[in-house]
Amino acid sequence: MSVASGVDRAVEHVDVLIVGAGLSGIGAAHHIATKTPWLTFAILEGRDAIGGTWDLFRYPGVRSDSDMFTLGYGFRPWNGENSIADGASIRDYIRETAAEDGTDQRIRFGHKVRTAAWSSDDALWHVTAELVSTGESVELTCRFLYSCTGYYRYDRGHLPEFPGYDDFDGTIVHPQFWPDDLDYAGKRVVVIGSGATAVTLVPAMAETAGHVTMLQRSPTYIASAPAKNPLNRGGPNGRWARSGLRWALAIGGVAGYQFSRRRPETVRKLLRKGVAKRLPEGYDIDTHFTPAYDPWDQRMCMVPDGDLFTAISEGRASVVTDHIETFTPAGIRLASGEELEADVIVTATGLEMLFLGGIELTVDDEAVDPSTRLTYRGTMIEGVPNLAFAFGYTNASWTLKCELSCDYVTRVLTRMRETGLRQCTPVHSGTEVEPLPFVDLTSGYVQRSVQSFPKQGDAFPWQVHQNYLRDYRAMRLKGLEDDVLRLSNPTPIHTSATPAGPALTGSRPR
Repeated sequence: MSVASGVDRAVEHVDVLIVGAGLSGIGAAHHIATKTPWLTFAILEGRDAIGGTWDLFRYPGVRSDSDMFTLGYGFRPWNGENSIADGASIRDYIRETAAEDGTDQRIRFGHKVRTAAWSSDDALWHVTAELVSTGESVELTCRFLYSCTGYYRYDRGHLPEFPGYDDFDGTIVHPQFWPDDLDYAGKRVVVIGSGATAVTLVPAMAETAGHVTMLQRSPTYIASAPAKNPLNRGGPNGRWARSGLRWALAIGGVAGYQFSRRRPETVRKLLRKGVAKRLPEGYDIDTHFTPAYDPWDQRMCMVPDGDLFTAISEGRASVVTDHIETFTPAGIRLASGEELEADVIVTATGLEMLFLGGIELTVDDEAVDPSTRLTYRGTMIEGVPNLAFAFGYTNASWTLKCELSCDYVTRVLTRMRETGLRQCTPVHSGTEVEPLPFVDLTSGYVQRSVQSFPKQGDAFPWQVHQNYLRDYRAMRLKGLEDDVLRLSNPTPIHTSATPAGPALTGSRPR
């Protein structure tokens, strides 16, 4: 009997419970199914669809900000023509992967996980989820909990308190909640922000709007990238070619990042030169496209085929760098005294970060405050047994790190089976470790919330490497043995290894 029916109140059990059916969750399901096939698993998804970020965001032009050959799965290489793909194509890719694996049959939609309580006595997580449609609570148990909830709140985005906000007579939209019926054709649009969302929205809206202005407090580094990678090859050996391209791009990304950190002034000049080539002669690049920070202190914005610069050059879009004094009935008045008239204002002002999707954790009746704990290999939490989380790179594609984490988790689960031990816990003892922010970007959305995230340390395995090659060696090529991850809690002889109770079967997406 389905828990969602509200009839059968028996506590259901699976070996592995994955939270989230987005890019990370569907990838985790594949690794669990193929590398630990003796384990039962299910996916709980708070929304009513597969895709996570790529289903939630529906604003004009939404697209990847990494190349799809590294953002796509290693086990199912991206086969699209575009290296920078639109949101709908990415959503379809995730859904097709889930259908091909059969993991779409294991998803429980409309299940928002609220709490997870670990009991060492029975080596189980006791999980409480809320049925979004009714507000009812359901309980489940699992041996291992895998959080693939992303890093931000889905129910709201960041919106500063703008003076005069309610005085504006036009339409105000936040990209996270884009209305299907918004008509901006021929209208004056102001997009507040300069991050990845803003630089995506501006050229997309400029195709039909009267004019689009990107209003920013300070510039962001923006680089043009080919929409279609010239190295992409199809044909009968296309899969192997795309796998090779994935490796080449991953290695190139590491090299580019390292060069940026070691020679920031050189990279600044190269980026500025690239912008200058795509904008009209005499354009004020120093004001609008020259940040005060070093490259990769914040995430780099990529624009396919320089579409943002094209829109500016053709006069369909413009950039204003200033501070907002107040909203007015007709638009926005700036600190300089200039007034921007608008019919539509888009507040591309960022996200609110949220660790583990807000799940409240307890371990043996003790509440866990993640902000006081260290992260182990960027995948587990100090002192928290049998729990992993997916968190990708900030300087490269999200999926590269998530798949390394998946592989590592399945290796640990296999070792637990081999040893007959039911509990794996990262334990910090011995060498002193200096706690550092888990995410080291200076971006506003990070600085607003990073204090609520766990910390990383200044030495491995507590340190979070922003380096795919180092992580690949440490998480895939080396053994599991170290002085940190402790396997314990053998199965009692007088009990069954798996509690009685029906396994989750899931429901099909609506």
